[in-house]
Amino acid sequence: MDTFKLNTGNEIPVIGFGTWEIKSDELAKQMVLVALEAGYRLIDTARIYGNERGVGEAIRESGIPREEIFVTTKLWNDDQGYDHTLRACQESLQRLGLDYLDLYLIHWPATGKRHESWRAFEKLYADGTIKAAGVSNYTVEHLQELQSQSDLKPAVDQVEFHPFIYEQQKAVLDYCQSQDILLEAYSPINRLSSVSSQPVHVIAERLGKTPQQVVLRWCVQHHTVPLPRSTSPDHTRSNFQIFDFELTEEDMRTLNSLSDGERVTWDPAGMG
Repeated sequence: MDTFKLNTGNEIPVIGFGTWEIKSDELAKQMVLVALEAGYRLIDTARIYGNERGVGEAIRESGIPREEIFVTTKLWNDDQGYDHTLRACQESLQRLGLDYLDLYLIHWPATGKRHESWRAFEKLYADGTIKAAGVSNYTVEHLQELQSQSDLKPAVDQVEFHPFIYEQQKAVLDYCQSQDILLEAYSPINRLSSVSSQPVHVIAERLGKTPQQVVLRWCVQHHTVPLPRSTSPDHTRSNFQIFDFELTEEDMRTLNSLSDGERVTWDPAGMG
């Protein structure tokens, strides 16, 4: 299992299992158990997903040592503010049944309280409650604003990232790489049934891989961490099988060129 190194010095797996829209604890537990059995060691959840309890139960029941699993959750907009953030982190830990988080993220830059929230992140990081502090859906401007106000650099920025918005997200990718901030890619495989995805299918057929595997490999070769999500055990296992092939430079250029700017989630650019 390959890893990338965070600016904290900690290692993070190069692919994770996402749990967005897996809305029940029971289903989340089942799918996280499948993911862990398949080899995933990065599990991504959030308070707003409503499945932290199920994720935690799966981690405990898996029999895998806690230190071998990288667990991420996120601070929701309504929980922002210094004291609220400290409380929300403890509540997430209680639901997960864990003593610490490997990564805690501000979910959206949706409120002016994000500055107070980051001060709380500084305390949580200094206390060892979280091993790394990061953000999600931050643009270059949001990151620059944050860095101008704190000596604690985010370890991660988790954003929507896939070939169809590569050009739109290249600025944040380049900025993060220049600042030693790792980009995580959510919703990486959501648009593979669209007509514009045909070049992905051509590459996949040539390589004997699925289109999903091709895009996930593309993410990793851009030095980003994809977070595929599935409620199918077979698809979950298949999505992990990206370590036995590489895309050529021509393949990468082809996939990069698919940008049409169509997102599957909200654009955070207007969030002040």
